[in-house]
Formats: sequence, C-alpha cells, structure tokens
Amino acid sequence: MAQPMNDASSRRDFVRRNHTCVVSYDRKTAPPSMSIVHYAMDGDDIVFLTMAERQKAKAARRLGQMSACILAGEPGGLSWPPEYLVVDGKASVSNDMDEVMGVAAKIVPIMIGRPLPEGALPGVRKVMEREKRVVIRITPESTFHSPSVHDVEDADPDSDQPLHGLGARIAWRDDQG
Repeated sequence: MAQPMNDASSRRDFVRRNHTCVVSYDRKTAPPSMSIVHYAMDGDDIVFLTMAERQKAKAARRLGQMSACILAGEPGGLSWPPEYLVVDGKASVSNDMDEVMGVAAKIVPIMIGRPLPEGALPGVRKVMEREKRVVIRITPESTFHSPSVHDVEDADPDSDQPLHGLGARIAWRDDQG
C-alpha cells in the first residue's frame, strides 16, 4: 500500500525511488502532448534523454516548463493500485555531450534492467552522438499528489468514509512556501 506523501520530503523520496514518468507539455495547435520516458535524478532535478529534434526538446526550449507524472514501480511493473505524483517545473535543454553521457550512464541501466557491461560507455556515446541526444532537465517547483484508491474489497459502501481522497498541490521544497 502506498505511503502518505503529505510533505515535500516524502514527495522527493518518491521521485528518487522511481524511474518512469509521463512528461507533458503544451503544443502550439493541439491538445497537450504526453510521452513516457525513463528518468534519473541529478540533485533535485529530473533528467532524461531525447533526440534534439523531438518535440519534447523543442517544447522545453520554447516553453521553458514541463510536467512529469512520476509512476510508482515495483518488481515486475507498475504498482497497483496506481500511485503517481505530478511534478511541475522549469525545463531546460543541454546538448553538452559530457552531460548527455552522465545522464546516459544513469538511465541506460534502468532501461536495460541491469548494470552496463564494463567497457560499454564508448558504444553508448556513439549512439548518443549519432542520434543527437540531449538532456532535458526539469527543475521542480511544485507537486500534485492524489492518494491511491482504497482497496475496493475492503470498502464499506455504507460508511461515511470516502473511497477516494482529494489531491493536494505543494511546493517541491518545504522552504518554497
């Protein structure tokens, strides 16, 4: 069962424990776009890789903001009932290959489900260069968490207790007020 995320510290811990999210950003002439990515943390920032010419990178440059819906994972897949945390923040793009490789070293093992083999980084670098990969960095500003649904089997339909909780938006850091 999910742990309460009523403070900034518990929300940051949730983001650090998980590595899959759906990023969302506004498009110019269509509804918002969403894309699933694997991410890592760099300090308090969420970082992930994409190709420079993909819409995620273009939107981050154009808008300077992005949302990430962090999905709770467990061995074998996503958690049930679903648990998530939405993180909103400033977005930036870096094409610095040393930064790309630092993020790749964190994310590629997540993607393949095991540590990188010794000596694999030169090959990873070639792929990153060939695909013109960039880093998107989301610097969190606020979060939104909605508690997971109670177990329906244990629910009492005659109870005054709600089956669903209400979500709440709070700052990423306690000192952001």
